[in-house]
Amino acid sequence: MNIKECWLKSGFANEAIPENTDLVAEIARLKKEKNAVIMAHYYQTGDIQDIADVIGDSLALAQWATKVEADIIVMCGVHFMGETVKILSPEKKVLVPDLNAGCSLAESCPADKFEEFVKAHPDHTVISYVNTTAAVKTLTDVVVTSSNARKIVDSFPKDAKLIFGPDRNLGNYINSVTGRSMLLWNGACHVHEQFSLEKILLLKKEHPNALILAHPECQSVVLKVADEIGSTLALLNFTKTSDAKEFIVATESGIIHEMRKYSPDKTFIPAPPIDSTCGCNDCNFMKLNTMQKVYNCLKYEFPEIEIDESIRVKAEKPIRRMLELS
Repeated sequence: MNIKECWLKSGFANEAIPENTDLVAEIARLKKEKNAVIMAHYYQTGDIQDIADVIGDSLALAQWATKVEADIIVMCGVHFMGETVKILSPEKKVLVPDLNAGCSLAESCPADKFEEFVKAHPDHTVISYVNTTAAVKTLTDVVVTSSNARKIVDSFPKDAKLIFGPDRNLGNYINSVTGRSMLLWNGACHVHEQFSLEKILLLKKEHPNALILAHPECQSVVLKVADEIGSTLALLNFTKTSDAKEFIVATESGIIHEMRKYSPDKTFIPAPPIDSTCGCNDCNFMKLNTMQKVYNCLKYEFPEIEIDESIRVKAEKPIRRMLELS
């Protein structure tokens, strides 16, 4: 029985907790008792962000993974983020609240297929987005995040032959701003791929003074109407310093929690997806994590991220190279 089957069979994740349990207090108690820290991505729900010791985008979380002094790290995000933490901190026990919290972008790039693609272009340097499995990272020369992708791509000679995967939208954006012609893997994020240009433009008519903020994983038609394009952290920082009072936010809606905390006097409107039944765009995987699951994974110290050491060592090299270049 593998770890996921064991986790599903155990029922730990959804074990009933007495109604009067103060989860915030209990999680704090367990953290102290077990010398644990909680790291959370900006796309987590607000209650999880509020109890996290470290909140950040993919780059910040990777950087913090090398600095955090703890025996246990609970990674509240998606599976590849837990893998990244384990790759960088193999001596620590790395837990994730829900093993089903995958990533549509990572899943769009199976390692065996990507390996075939890489082997078909043997004279190319391979640049992989951090939103990939450990196995894909072993096929990679340098990892990037949306925060540093342009900087790292620009570190290569202009005539360098580059492969970029797996996000075609981010790759197209980087090509457009750097004048490159990188070969792109045909993958995408289910959240950023689904923003509706038509609905964003309708929102703009209703809120003519609102600035449109977009993550570079969005499709090019959305990026063309954006007033600001940037990583999750870059968009957050932009809202802190901008004189604008209204923003239409075309990225996963979890970041709005932090935006409102830093700028309570400003209005943040989630950009809607094509699906007309929803007024915002959430990552189905990110939202699998709950306070109950955080508590249970700390209580039982399970499920734990485990990576074969030969894969971990190979996957660490391109991540370390990214951190050096960042």
